[in-house]
Amino acid sequence: MRAHHGLCLRFFQGKGYSGEFVRNMAEKKAVLEQNPLVRLTDGADEICRACPNNQAGCCLSADKVSRYDREVLARCGLTPGAVLPYRELEERVLQAILIPGRREEICGDCQWTALCRGKGETP
Repeated sequence: MRAHHGLCLRFFQGKGYSGEFVRNMAEKKAVLEQNPLVRLTDGADEICRACPNNQAGCCLSADKVSRYDREVLARCGLTPGAVLPYRELEERVLQAILIPGRREEICGDCQWTALCRGKGETP
């Protein structure tokens, strides 16, 4: 799982790039809510699979999303390849990024940032 998807999933509202992307994201979120172990990556994951920016495993916005991944990993005290229960990732994202109001520092230039603001960033 891409580290920055720990942010995206929290704010997911059934909107996205395409119907296929939204269906895939909803399916992945449902699985993750069962709290499986996740291996963090800074490359394409199963959520990216249905994204129109994913071209043969390479993101058209690779520099930007890689920056998001690096920031989430660093702020949460994690590294690529780390394996942890999904809820632990959620909690780290909450404590290290969302409660202190740091989300926009990481991904404020994302095209979907208005959805995150609209949903409320703190618990």
